[in-house]
Amino acid sequence: MSPRARTVLPTDLVALVSYDGKVFANEAMTRDRIGTQDSPHPLETAIEQWFSFATGRHTCVSVKGATLRGLVSARKRASKQAWEVDCLINASDDDNSVLMGLLDQITEAAGKSGAMRIFLRLPSGSESEVSASRSGFMPYVREQVFFGEDIPVAEPADSVRRREKADPYPSFQMYNRVVPGEVRQVEGMTFEEWTAAQESLGRTRQYVLQDGEHIRGMLRVAGDGDIGRFDIIGEPDVLDNLLDTAIVKVSNRQRAVTLVPEYQVELATRLERRGFAPGEEYTVMARRTVRPVKSVAKVRAVVQSTFG
Repeated sequence: MSPRARTVLPTDLVALVSYDGKVFANEAMTRDRIGTQDSPHPLETAIEQWFSFATGRHTCVSVKGATLRGLVSARKRASKQAWEVDCLINASDDDNSVLMGLLDQITEAAGKSGAMRIFLRLPSGSESEVSASRSGFMPYVREQVFFGEDIPVAEPADSVRRREKADPYPSFQMYNRVVPGEVRQVEGMTFEEWTAAQESLGRTRQYVLQDGEHIRGMLRVAGDGDIGRFDIIGEPDVLDNLLDTAIVKVSNRQRAVTLVPEYQVELATRLERRGFAPGEEYTVMARRTVRPVKSVAKVRAVVQSTFG
């Protein structure tokens, strides 16, 4: 009997994370979970995941007979035009077709909901990364976690201020200057695409660094219990100012965490100089959705000739 998909039930998650005495972790990583350790108890994790699935997510499970083989869940990013996979559990280690089938199903669901792309972040070099590539997800950037504790605090830069309503488009122009074209082609070549693909950090405060009429850097900061997360993107000569401000903003948290793309070499160097340590590496992937298009039926023309 081949695997089939159906609506997820609360008991499915409990079965998945503790099936056959094994613990199956969520392999998909989102930016608002970076630095957070999953619950050590699989049942507690399952319950937490179930309640999250009930709010604005699309979830599919793969079953074979009475056996659960896997689960995938996705949610929108900043708008419905871009989705991201926020949970991927594969309980069928010997059958990559299960994971590939789940990714196909969630991609189709995203397309039917109006999404143009669906994103997925997985541990670099994992078997799931290989399976996702085979199912049409294209890896386009690698990222590394940097974390720090008791980082010395410097004075925040005066040129960094809270983001205002007029700042998004100048920020997009700065993004175009500092991000490689091959990354922008996936994340957003237009302002609308870029806006839709923005990831959540949680309850986020946003800042920009302005020099004259130009925005030259962006900073996002969010708190999650003992963890302070931040994102930085900017031109090389303003990275120190952005980093000083970020450290101040998260200094009330026990641990500071950020995720650095491979093309931000200057930022990674500055983080290590400040005492941040490199952590896990991830690969970010994306796939264009399959959107249903109504076909136009061809009608044979009937020509009549009249002789008279």
